[in-house]
Amino acid sequence: MPTNLPAEAKRKWAEVSATRNPSEKLRLMEEFLSLVPKHKGTAKLCAQVKKQMAILRREIEERKHKKAGRGGPKFFIEKEGAAQVVVLGLTNVGKSSFLAALTNAKVEVSPTPYTTQEPVPGMLNFEDVQLQLVEAPALVEKAAEGKAWGLQTLALARNADGLILMVDLTQNPVEQLSTILGELEKTRILVSKPRARVEIERKYMGAGLRIIVFGRLLDCTFKDVEELLKSYRVADAVVKIYGEATLDDVEDAIFESTTYKPAIIVANKIDAENAEANLKLLEGYVSGQLPVIAVSCKTGMGLEKVGELLFHTLDLIRVYTKEPSEREPSPKPFVLKRGSTVHDLARNIHSDFSENFAYAKVWAK
Repeated sequence: MPTNLPAEAKRKWAEVSATRNPSEKLRLMEEFLSLVPKHKGTAKLCAQVKKQMAILRREIEERKHKKAGRGGPKFFIEKEGAAQVVVLGLTNVGKSSFLAALTNAKVEVSPTPYTTQEPVPGMLNFEDVQLQLVEAPALVEKAAEGKAWGLQTLALARNADGLILMVDLTQNPVEQLSTILGELEKTRILVSKPRARVEIERKYMGAGLRIIVFGRLLDCTFKDVEELLKSYRVADAVVKIYGEATLDDVEDAIFESTTYKPAIIVANKIDAENAEANLKLLEGYVSGQLPVIAVSCKTGMGLEKVGELLFHTLDLIRVYTKEPSEREPSPKPFVLKRGSTVHDLARNIHSDFSENFAYAKVWAK
């Protein structure tokens, strides 16, 4: 069941969602927590909000350091290309070499642990599509508790469209993967497809509330969902519900508590001694739940398969548009999520085009 928060707490969370100022958001979150009844049903919610507050405090502190001329790592990377994919792994697994081999990024490749201290982006070309890869600083145990920039690194992963989980086949890959997955789970980032997924895209004032159900609702009605959203003042948004969703799933999405990220596992150093045995160990542990690709950043083995695997794992499609007067479609496609509508494409072309959209002719090879 939903947490049944008092109306005052719901109104306060609406204020949290509306503000973009980090200091103001932090203050409003503190006020929100003071209004939440403390019992077993709200424990997970309170823990998640406290993690969000910890990330905000770090961001505010970084800004203060920057203004004071002390610099500090910059963790926000603006998205470019068809999708942003963050590369996560423990130290010295080869993330920098991987990025250097696949993209135009200028990275420092070094055997020294923890060389990368802030995110580094680069563009991967796959056929006629560009994917942005972002090398994140190394994850460590207790990253989700704030150790070694862990919260910022995990926030980077939460903001991404997908993840690459990178392991070193010269070491025990199962232990490495367990550490990565454990830190992700602590911050409620899922890499296994959940039973239900709810996306809330907030719109401009006056746009109205539009709810689209691609799966089905469990133990609730369309009206229940609408009333829950409106109780949190989610009045101008497009809400997409996938799979079999409950009201809990919808409320989770309001608080941005649990998020699903498509992911692949890149097993590096396949050219090393005993790497094949470790690869089998890894594949047995994963049991087909996530795609695994073995590569060698040293020899280039397997790297040519990464782009295609990412494209399919992210569930992307290419749409080529054609002017009525042209014989051939544009060589550069629009890249959309599978399941997108013609209206989604129209919005990608231009907001005005979407508003005045009448019809389209669609064909496929």
